Amino acid sequence: MGLDFGSKTVGVAISDELRLTAQGTEIIRRTSENKLRQTCARIETLIREYNVGEIVLGFPKNMNNTIGERAEKTLAFQEMLERRTGLPVVMWDERLTTVEANRTLMESGVRRENRRDYVDMIAAVYILQGYLDHIGQKR
Repeated sequence: MGLDFGSKTVGVAISDELRLTAQGTEIIRRTSENKLRQTCARIETLIREYNVGEIVLGFPKNMNNTIGERAEKTLAFQEMLERRTGLPVVMWDERLTTVEANRTLMESGVRRENRRDYVDMIAAVYILQGYLDHIGQKR
């Protein structure tokens, strides 16, 4: 499972059983940045539904490779996920995935005002696919 953790959304992607391709599943939305109970509950439901054995969480480093406030919150979310799910949570560099997701949506003809409805899920696909490609090269 790939996750793009944002301040009010979490984009979700799932891989096929062979761990070759990532597909966008959904965007989990919340009203407040700190209200994560329902978000975690939905992630746990998806873990059971898709028989997930590992979570790949996008790690939003700054372009100069430093860790900012968003990355600190993502690390706290990683700890929460590991504690609640008992699954390993791999941090994956997500720099420019949102830019690439927006570019993909633009090239697909999705109107600007509708892109926000999909961008986090597409970013999650890029995060998970990058990880799958990386582990596939190691095999």
